[in-house]
Amino acid sequence: MLTATTPAPPVPAAQRRGRGARRRRQDAAGYIFLSPWLLGLLGITAIPMLISLYLSFTDYSPLGSLSDATWVGLDNYRRMFTTDPSYWHAVRVTVEFAVIAVPLKLAAALAVALLLNRTFRGIAWFRGLFYLPSLLGGSVALAIVWRSMFNREGAFNSLLSLFGIHGQPWVNDPNFALETLMLLAIWQFGAPMVIFLAGLKQVPTELYEAASVDGAGAWRKFRNITLPMLSPVIFFNLVLETIHGFQGFTAAFVVSGGTGGPVDATLMYTLDLYVKGFTELDMGYASAMAWVFLVVVGLVTVVLFSTGRFWVHYSDSEAK
Repeated sequence: MLTATTPAPPVPAAQRRGRGARRRRQDAAGYIFLSPWLLGLLGITAIPMLISLYLSFTDYSPLGSLSDATWVGLDNYRRMFTTDPSYWHAVRVTVEFAVIAVPLKLAAALAVALLLNRTFRGIAWFRGLFYLPSLLGGSVALAIVWRSMFNREGAFNSLLSLFGIHGQPWVNDPNFALETLMLLAIWQFGAPMVIFLAGLKQVPTELYEAASVDGAGAWRKFRNITLPMLSPVIFFNLVLETIHGFQGFTAAFVVSGGTGGPVDATLMYTLDLYVKGFTELDMGYASAMAWVFLVVVGLVTVVLFSTGRFWVHYSDSEAK
């Protein structure tokens, strides 16, 4: 039996106008609440980035106005890749720092997270103590303390003297200065440790129980259960810490006195950029360095994401 559907009655024009006015008021309220963020995005990020992109093609000193910038085209980029020896040295130092410090930092964070993934009295205090160094991450005061610890009369050499070992000014030795910065970065493993700990809490205990029934040992459980289940968390920490590793600046600046010494051993890329822009007052060249840095870090991130589908395992067995 066929029945005819009754068409919906038309909405009165006054009601439609009321709905439209209400929607516009809601949109306006939303933009008002977003305005602080939008103003910050434009004034602190977007507009300065566009200005720096323009300056990268100019010869410009920060002591002058933008109208004093002289257009030089690709000369800054050509100088960067062909005639500036400090540029490639800074690239090498930064890559060495990131390649060594980031994996060791993640390994330390995972190891401590495994130790703290237990339940006993006072565990919250231990977790807080291990996280404490990360609260001071990037601070000038911490870098100053670190420099004093590893100079000739520092606490580290005092500790070595208890075992009859004669220390040296580690931060002033070009063979060890960069390693002291790596050690500082590794010591601040608290943030990835907390993320690893949260990931370990999400691993079903039934998997470990079933593995124990099958006679699996601790190493086999770690390799076949913990690592695959933590792979998304490992990937997340890897991306963040890799970006942070390339962006290292404060510790290198403080330990070296803003010069990248000794003998440019701690001349990180961002420190070299700072020296070019604010010490040598060559802001056009520094802007070109900044844009190359942005592109390279973006490409490194893309590579990490493209390789993640081969080793990152999600619980729903689908690559995100």
